[in-house]
Amino acid sequence: MTEFEGQVLAELSVLQSQMKQLLGVGQPGRLTQLEERVERHEQTVQRMKGLAGAFGAVLTMIHLAIDMLRR
Repeated sequence: MTEFEGQVLAELSVLQSQMKQLLGVGQPGRLTQLEERVERHEQTVQRMKGLAGAFGAVLTMIHLAIDMLRR
């Protein structure tokens, strides 16, 4: 085996171990954990959007009520 072939095999071994770590071997890997974190973050953002919309609607109703009472 030449030096080049040895270097290629060593790099492939490192790549293989990194892929196993990333994807997981029978357990959730880092990629799966990252996907779950992103999903939880998206749910939180959607909840905050809903709360902001509801708060804006309530605030608008309060302002309308104040304007009606002022007249």
